[in-house]
Amino acid sequence: MKISFDSLCLAAVVSEAERLEGGRLQKIVQLDDYSLALGIFQDSQENWLYVSCDPQFARAHLLTGKPEEIKPAPELCKQFRKRLKNGRIVFIRQRGLDRILEIGIAAADGDFQIVAELMGRHSNIMLVDSARTVLACARSVSPKQSKRVVQAGKKYIEPPFESKPSLLDASAADELRSYEGWSPTLQSLIDGGAQLTDVHQAITSGEWAPHSLQSVGAYPLPFPGAHPRESISVALQHHFESAVHLAKLKQIQTSVLTQLRRGLKARASALKGLELALDTASRASELQMHGELMLAYQYQIQPGDAELVTVDYDGAPITLKLNPEKTPIENAQRLFKKAKNAKRGAEEASEQKTRISAEFEALKEAIAAMETAESIEDAEAVKQDAKKRRWLLEQQVSGLKKEDRPYEGHPIRELTSPGGWKVLYGTNATSNDYLTTRVAKPADWWIHVRGGASSHVVIQTNGRPEKVPMADLIYAARISKKNSVMKHASYVPVDYTQKRYVRKPRKAAPGLVTITKEKVIYID
Repeated sequence: MKISFDSLCLAAVVSEAERLEGGRLQKIVQLDDYSLALGIFQDSQENWLYVSCDPQFARAHLLTGKPEEIKPAPELCKQFRKRLKNGRIVFIRQRGLDRILEIGIAAADGDFQIVAELMGRHSNIMLVDSARTVLACARSVSPKQSKRVVQAGKKYIEPPFESKPSLLDASAADELRSYEGWSPTLQSLIDGGAQLTDVHQAITSGEWAPHSLQSVGAYPLPFPGAHPRESISVALQHHFESAVHLAKLKQIQTSVLTQLRRGLKARASALKGLELALDTASRASELQMHGELMLAYQYQIQPGDAELVTVDYDGAPITLKLNPEKTPIENAQRLFKKAKNAKRGAEEASEQKTRISAEFEALKEAIAAMETAESIEDAEAVKQDAKKRRWLLEQQVSGLKKEDRPYEGHPIRELTSPGGWKVLYGTNATSNDYLTTRVAKPADWWIHVRGGASSHVVIQTNGRPEKVPMADLIYAARISKKNSVMKHASYVPVDYTQKRYVRKPRKAAPGLVTITKEKVIYID
């Protein structure tokens, strides 16, 4: 059972906060994008009323101490201070039994209301004048977003709720869902044996019985397993402090773990490729011999044969696999090239394997540390360390116009290679064009499947192409193959060259280029 901040919670908070009527609003502070705290001086004592329109944790309650504010004050806070500071609190009330809090303030420039609509993801906090014009709001809602416009300078329009009779008029035999003030939390309590008459009594008298239970919530009425609290505000404050902390921790863990696990998977893939390369290197002489045997016994090979059964130099039987679509000479040349490349890359592959293995283990430790983090501070420490190691990509800002988004809105994806190099690739012909002609620098590596349509892949080298290891080029080549018409093929040649050797012919179709000085990576 999860307890939500519903109409009864707000009713109980209003019952506690009504004693502040007549007090002076001496301080207004903003705690985050969605939360304000009002410092109200009453009976020689400073009291704080907290209101939040957080989409996940919308709520209102009194605070036990002075909150920490944002400095300098955001624009919303400035607007509230400009009109309300030193005003007198005229009323603190709930609109019917809705989740709408209204705070009336008589200030030097006139009468104003703070209207806090605490309704989940549609929550908002607004400052409204006596003519019902919105002067400031936490969340602006344009005509494109909703029929109900919420903007400074526009008339305040009440939420389009269906008119319902008050819960106070309901009887135990009624379908409570059709009454104003109903909530799933209240329904679960009624279903569990709570009496509707007791609910009516609490609403009309303002005498509540606050309870809370860790990880479940706080409520102004008893619920199973909960413990009595001195006030609903104290119960709500303690619960939401914990809930918000856990939500922020979970958010950090989720976003960071997603990238760390992706990095771990990439390095596992790279290690697999390096192990294959080292295994191939150890068989270089064997591959050379197999190629020589194919040439020596090519007269035995018929078109379309998938294997050659013959004898090796010692006279022992041997079966050699063939590509049926290639000639004997082409099959032999393929083995000679694999043997040559294997010998040449063996030392580098061994060094890469050592380094990437160390990173693989470090990533596993970081993932374990993030999974077991119990505080935001611990999670942030892991996150910052991951950033220093270049394991994380900065999240792009959403909600921008197409021309203001990264790459002018072209769908270009970003990855990080096992060696920490940024790898970019296009997802269609126009984004390929943009990546190659507008983003890639002359010294960047440019990768593309030979003889077939594929993503243009770019490794940004910061002017140091010679520093990019073969393992990272293979990583980029695999991306090109995966995003090509040959993604299901078992043996694919992938060209790579520096961007300086890539040219786009005049009036060529999007994505069409010519290249020179290319080399080839074969992706098995």
